[in-house]
Amino acid sequence: MEINNILLIGGSGFLGSHVAHLLSGRGYSLTVPTRRRERAKHLLPLPTTDVVEANVHDTAELERVLAGQDAVINLAGVLHSRNGSPYGPDFAQAHVDLPKKVVAAAGKLGVQRLLHVSALKADRNGPSQYLRSKADGEAAIRTAGDALPWTIFQPSVVFGPGDSFLNMFAQLARTFPILPLASPNARFQPVFVEDVANSIVDSLDKPESFGKTYELCGPKVYTLRQLVEYVSELIDCPRPIVGLSGGLSYLQAMMLEFAPGKTLMSRDNYHSMQTDSVCSGCALPFERQPAALESVAPAYLAHHGPRARYYPFREKAGR
Repeated sequence: MEINNILLIGGSGFLGSHVAHLLSGRGYSLTVPTRRRERAKHLLPLPTTDVVEANVHDTAELERVLAGQDAVINLAGVLHSRNGSPYGPDFAQAHVDLPKKVVAAAGKLGVQRLLHVSALKADRNGPSQYLRSKADGEAAIRTAGDALPWTIFQPSVVFGPGDSFLNMFAQLARTFPILPLASPNARFQPVFVEDVANSIVDSLDKPESFGKTYELCGPKVYTLRQLVEYVSELIDCPRPIVGLSGGLSYLQAMMLEFAPGKTLMSRDNYHSMQTDSVCSGCALPFERQPAALESVAPAYLAHHGPRARYYPFREKAGR
């Protein structure tokens, strides 16, 4: 199997941008579809990378951008959806229908390799619409069988520069004097975005990864309370944390779900947190050693600290 040309679906997002940089750096010819090219302008300087406008949810457009590709990597996903059973329409479109279309188009066009990013603890009988839809998306990928070698990745929550996880906690700590915290005992095993990206790219030409599903985690398990405490102390904004009961956690999630502006949390997120996002075996495949959160987070969370206001002055002074 010789892979030169790769279609990267979801390449303009947080994880996708890191995967795109790795692929480009290794000399692969990369195509990144996006509905609006403006959203992926940060990828335009990458050599061997072509950003094209396309709606991959449309079968004809998906086949157009997939034609001539040796491999397809699907990173598409959403965190929130309108309600539905067993999951809402937004989860269905992104997590289930798209993988089905990718498998069908890849088989039709003779694509040699399929990589798919799901979620840790995806389960058709899981407590949340998110986890149930992710599980059905995995099932769609597995229908490709041996004719289209596939690999599925199930990361825990992913952290790194530009994440919407630790950065959100830092912003909340800077904004509020007290932090009421839903599901404070929910457990996570955060994994560094570069470790996830390398695991994905490394698997491209590894036959031992064909037909495999890999959990991706960092080296340490934390409760949500521990993570928020660590971040607030790291940015020098320690805050009292009030852990909410199950009922109050659900109420907070509902209020945030219907609050104007960007959704910070939904009732479905609350349901997801009832399942620990913790690996059951090795943290990473291919004998890769996972980076510790404490070795990475201080560098990119520094701009949230109280001294950050002085950074522009120091830059002007050359210090």
